[in-house]
Amino acid sequence: MSNTPHTLQEEFPAESEKISALKTANAHFAKLLEDYDSVNDQVHRAESRVDTVTEDVEHDLRKKRSHLKDEIARMLRAA
Repeated sequence: MSNTPHTLQEEFPAESEKISALKTANAHFAKLLEDYDSVNDQVHRAESRVDTVTEDVEHDLRKKRSHLKDEIARMLRAA
């Protein structure tokens, strides 16, 4: 989905080279990126009311996105 807020490029603008290198070298990191993009799209669709979900589901999706982002940031710091 285009123009989705909270993309990893927006969240970590100075880390694009590191993200690309880790994505290639680390399968777990690559999976985290895929999961983040998927959940972020779901959050955006819920917030845009494209998909109708309960407030609890939307809240849980935001929490999951935050957890994934934290794990990605942790791995970027460690690299």
